[in-house]
Order: sequence, then structure tokens, then C-alpha cells
Amino acid sequence: MKSYTLRVEGAKAVLRLSDEPRPEPGPGQVLLKMHAAALNRGEFIPGGLIKIGAVKPAGIEGAGEVFALGSGVTNLAVGQRVMGRCAAAFSEYAVMDVREALPVPAGLTMEEAAALPLAMLVVHDMLVLQGRLKAGEWLLVTGVSSGVGVASLQVAKALGARVIGTSGSTDKLHRLKALGLDLAIHTRAPDFAAEVMQATGGQGVGLVVNTVGGSVFAECLRTLAFEGRLATVGYVDQSLTAEIDLQALHAKRLTLFGVSNKMRSVEQRVAGMPAFIADLLPAIADGRLRPLVDRVFAFDELPAAQHHMESNQHLGKIVLKISD
Repeated sequence: MKSYTLRVEGAKAVLRLSDEPRPEPGPGQVLLKMHAAALNRGEFIPGGLIKIGAVKPAGIEGAGEVFALGSGVTNLAVGQRVMGRCAAAFSEYAVMDVREALPVPAGLTMEEAAALPLAMLVVHDMLVLQGRLKAGEWLLVTGVSSGVGVASLQVAKALGARVIGTSGSTDKLHRLKALGLDLAIHTRAPDFAAEVMQATGGQGVGLVVNTVGGSVFAECLRTLAFEGRLATVGYVDQSLTAEIDLQALHAKRLTLFGVSNKMRSVEQRVAGMPAFIADLLPAIADGRLRPLVDRVFAFDELPAAQHHMESNQHLGKIVLKISD
């Protein structure tokens, strides 16, 4: 089968396409004939999900058709459409832990299904399980045009929250107005707190989703309301340190937390799956929540898809089509 690997060369993650043996599913696993897989920026950042000098199978989420069942798998059937996290997703066949396999709702294309699992699961963890976002509360999303940023906007609106988003692109902010963005702030700089406070009547936001990193962390802190929560989910600015206003943290009873699956076991990752299925899957199934796919690339165009992502041209998720 054809499969991509990633290798760090200097400051860049480089893709390589090769022929590999088709894997076999182990106990509690399913083998998928992959139809589509989505790109995630963290996978392509050296030192992030791939260590300097390392070589690893490329792709971490996708959607496909069950091709074979490992021993002990009784809840899925050959031919069933599933989506979820899986290693080597940029391959013609890939193995998925059955605990991370979600059924693809009938109304979703496989390209949409491939774009859904990681972003929506992370956002559910961030907004619902840890963030405790309530209807009527304000949410601030820095870098709102990213895959996680767009998913945060969509889920927050489904929960009845009001959303402020920042982006360096006026065109992307304009397009996100159609998804319910209440206030668009055109900036990449840490200069948005005053506008956020004005929009919220001086109260601040209940929750911040920081997809940008350390360069805007202190400004995010300044936007928080009493008992506000700040989620750090990325650092595309590569700024890994930031000042913390301890007086504000103390007096306003703030909560700061990180959202990452990098160090979590499968058991830890799937612990929130029942809540996700109950809270969001019905809205996905009936069309109220639909992943925003920016562009679909052919299987042999993965390097071009990587370039498209790294040049920040996209709005939402970039997807690789592997087979029909």
C-alpha cells in the first residue's frame, strides 16, 4: 500500500511517499480502508508531535470503511463507515483502536468526517468538560480562523454562547460572520483587550481559547471576567513563555488550563467520548454542526496541502482525499 512518512530535516517536517505492507488489526482494533484524512498543524511542527531527527508515519485522524476486524471487536462490522484518531492516517490502509472509532453520520461526506474527530473532540474537552461554557456567556477565540478556532466558534454557538474572534485576515473574519461570529477583531497583535471589554460591558469573557500562544497570553488574561477560564490549545507563534498577572489570577479567581492529547493514554482520551457522543454527535448527525472544510487535495498532493496550511491560506480544515 502507499503511505506517507514525516521526517524532520532542519527546521521543516518533510513528507515521503513509499510502498509499505498493509497492516493487520490487533486485538481491539479495526483495519480501515482510508477514504480521507485531515491535516493538523501540530503534526508538522518540529519538536511538537514529531521530535527532531525522528521519522514517523504521517497523519493522525481520518475516516474510512472497516476492512477487517481484530479479535474481540463486536460493535463494528466490515463495510461500516467510521471516523476517528488513528496513526498513519495518510495511508491507503490504517489501523484504529476501536475505542476511538466513531460512526460517520449518514449526512456527512467522508471528507467532512475526516475533518471532524480531533478538532471537535478537543473543542468539546475545552469548552464543555473543562471550560464549562454556558449559554449567554462570552467566548474569545484568538486565531479564530484555524481548524480548532472555527470548531470552537461552531460549538459555542450551538451551546448558545456569544463569540469574539481575532484574526489577521479581514476576509476570513467576514466569512466567519456567516457562522455566527458576534464580534470580529482584525489583529495578530496583543492589542484586543480594550475592545473585548467594551463589547462585554466591562465584564470580560467567561472563557478564552488561545490558539496563538505566548505572544497574546497576557492580553488574553486581561480579557477575563470574574471566575473566567483560559484554555491554551496551541502556540503557532512559537512563543512558549508569557508573563502571568498573579494579582488578577488571585483576585478574579481565574482558571488556567491546557488542552492537549500529546501525553494522554488511550484510556484518558476516550474517557470523555460518551459525553461527546451525548452532547455533540446528535447536532452533527442532524446538520446543526458541520465541519468547515477549506479545501480537499488528492492523495499525491499532500506536500501541496502541507504548503497550503503552512502559508496560512486556509479557513477551517484541510483534507486529503485518499480513495472513493
